[in-house]
Amino acid sequence: MPTVTLPPKENALFKRILRCYEHKQYRNGLKFCKQILSNPKFAEHGETLAMKGLTLNCLGKKEEAYDLVRRGLRNDLRSHVCWHVYGLLQRSDKKYDEAIKCYRNALKWDKDNLQILRDLSLLQIQMRDLEGYRETRYQLLQLRPAQRASWIGYAIAYHLLEDYEMAAKIIEEFRKTQQTSPDKVDYEYSELLLYQNQVLREAGLYKEALEHLSNFEKQICDKLAVEETRGELMLQLERLEEATEVYHQLQERNPENWSYYHGLEKALKPSSVEERHKIYEDAWVKFPKGLVPRRLPLNFLSGEKFRECLDRYLRMNFSKGCPPVFTTLKSLYNDKEKVAIIEELVVGYETSLKGCRMFNQNDDGKEEPPTTLLWVQYFLAQHYDMVSQQTLALEYINAAIESTPTLIELFLIKAKIYKHAGNIKEAAQWMDEAQALDTADRFINSKCAKYMLKAGMIKEAEEMCSKFTREGASAVENLNEMQCMWFQTECALAYKSMNKFGEALKKCHEIERHFVEITDDQFDFHTYCMRKMTLRSYVDLLKLEDVLRIKELQADTANLSDKELKKLRNKQRRAQKKAQLEEEKKNAEKEKQLKNQKKKKEDDDEEIGGPKEELVPDKLVKVENPLEEAVKFLMPLKHLVKSKIDTHLLAFEIYFRKEKYLLMLQSVKRAVAIDPDHPWLHQCLVRFFKGVSESKELPEVVRTVLKQEITRLFGDSNAKSFNQAYLTKHSNSIPHRLAAAKMMVYLDSTTETKAAELAISLDESLNNRTILICTEVLECLRSGFLGDCKERAEVYRAECHKLYPYTLAFMPPGYEENTKIANGDVSTETEELANEMQWS
Repeated sequence: MPTVTLPPKENALFKRILRCYEHKQYRNGLKFCKQILSNPKFAEHGETLAMKGLTLNCLGKKEEAYDLVRRGLRNDLRSHVCWHVYGLLQRSDKKYDEAIKCYRNALKWDKDNLQILRDLSLLQIQMRDLEGYRETRYQLLQLRPAQRASWIGYAIAYHLLEDYEMAAKIIEEFRKTQQTSPDKVDYEYSELLLYQNQVLREAGLYKEALEHLSNFEKQICDKLAVEETRGELMLQLERLEEATEVYHQLQERNPENWSYYHGLEKALKPSSVEERHKIYEDAWVKFPKGLVPRRLPLNFLSGEKFRECLDRYLRMNFSKGCPPVFTTLKSLYNDKEKVAIIEELVVGYETSLKGCRMFNQNDDGKEEPPTTLLWVQYFLAQHYDMVSQQTLALEYINAAIESTPTLIELFLIKAKIYKHAGNIKEAAQWMDEAQALDTADRFINSKCAKYMLKAGMIKEAEEMCSKFTREGASAVENLNEMQCMWFQTECALAYKSMNKFGEALKKCHEIERHFVEITDDQFDFHTYCMRKMTLRSYVDLLKLEDVLRIKELQADTANLSDKELKKLRNKQRRAQKKAQLEEEKKNAEKEKQLKNQKKKKEDDDEEIGGPKEELVPDKLVKVENPLEEAVKFLMPLKHLVKSKIDTHLLAFEIYFRKEKYLLMLQSVKRAVAIDPDHPWLHQCLVRFFKGVSESKELPEVVRTVLKQEITRLFGDSNAKSFNQAYLTKHSNSIPHRLAAAKMMVYLDSTTETKAAELAISLDESLNNRTILICTEVLECLRSGFLGDCKERAEVYRAECHKLYPYTLAFMPPGYEENTKIANGDVSTETEELANEMQWS
């Protein structure tokens, strides 16, 4: 049907509809639509129907909107307005591929429409269709060569396609058109120059970048960025004397910036440890109060030189009363020799300070204030906690608390010691004590809530957070609105440890929605950043979004290769089945809140797409295809954290349950490339080998390929002999012994006794003996993974209790009933303890 041209009166009304939509005056827009459509001659006018649908979509009436827009499109297939509106509707539903198709169809009938081209370019950059984005930006540049955004958008397209030289040329051509006075402060022009310099550097044109920096230095507002860039360029061009001078000047500006010292080292190229140390000794003279020049040499010094430098550094910090001193030294704890020197020095300080209030009895100097001893004890508590001597750590922190019972930091450390000792409930109590000392401190409040969640005290954690959430709203809802993901992550782990999987999944889906929103929020920045000329930040944002979160891939892409998955990455949409709202399960308060929200949205006339689907725990936990849902969460991990072995082991667990042997093989091969001796991987391999040998439903061709691949990779496809070889190789490591023991029972239930003996050994000569692995062994004994071992489990628990007296998992039966801090069920699940034991 050809496009119907409206007469002047109706055409004027149609233009008013467009203005109402642009100004979000949706109800007025609907009135004008009605005036046109009520005329029998124009009752089926395609463009008016489409605009009515678009307006209704903005008021949350999605189904009616789609019906009207499709009807309008059928009535006028040659209208660029109808196609454009249909694209906007698809875009509001996050169906970006469909929206792009609609925009392209619209351009067939109006190829030079600026608004459609702009909307198309937004979707292309959002979807990272960079080739398409470049073409569209070129069209816009041809149509509007005088507009700044046309040039900038075209340059960014080449930059993102890594054609840096072309991007630099386009920016230079645009820069020549800018009339600016050298003396005038113009931040937008300054940002353009800095972006141009960044592109030159990324192109490897360091000489040109340095010339550019020198030529336009006066017009760049960010003087610090100029000097830092100059230093980098001097290093790249091997102009080391000039680089040295630049970094000396930067040091004068900020002697506590680590990167300036590293730049100075690259410029001076010291040939020995002594020469390298001299750089920092010179800085001590220049900056006698500087902490960074005293800290950095500790990374490369050793022996007596290390001791001397550490002695000076620690004395300065303890005298000043610097709480983070232990945190600054934590990276040195990988070196046993340095740990021994730290311990010897600080224990010596403590002894001497107690006796004569000086760091060393032989010192000739003034006495230290009483607070110095306090900070030394504070440090020692953290030190002994770090080396897993929790009893000593508690002695030092208790002594510090006794002397200064009002210092919050002391209670924080005491809580942390108990957490690392495996008693999260005691840790939560002490964190609550810390919080009580300063109820206005949001950091302590958040920390306390986190510990409570780890201890399974979910209601208490919510109440704790409610002190800082919006009044008149539920703390949980407010935290969700604020995208407070640390709280939701800890909540999910807490619910999981309590076997409340529906609630845990709800939190996971809430977090997932946050990432979708964050990705969608890019739309606001594509035009904003080009308008404001914050181009360096804009490119950084795009790169961040690419690794922050990727749109979930459909479950049916599980059989595709990595290359194919990458091609499809931007074409996949979220594939969740919509569950109906269960009105009978809503209580009165929720109904009231929903009505209030709906009314507010109608009044504002700004809501697009209506309310979100409610996440109902019971429905989430009873999905038809749980493994398909699991794959949706797996795919972003496979793309973003493929270097982490857990990603591929989780993939194996899913494919094992789906009986997809080729995908199992793919998963274990990737895991083997990361850590071939990982205990979890070993269990996956044994189950895989056994599955391949016993499966009767495998096609013969697939079975032959699998067996050949197994033999090629692992040399032996026999599960029992493979397990025995693994045990022989790792007989001195508890986690590896446990993995082998579990697989012995899995392959042959008559080996229970031998397997249990292997797993329960706590001999000091064995490696990797930790609270975490001992808890896992105990859980295996109790749950039957090592056969019927209930009596052995109690004996093992008692032995572990002697080694780790504070750990809840090893407490005698009835402990919780007899303790005052019991609050919720004790869980010894491995995943929960692993979460508790993380350093934070």
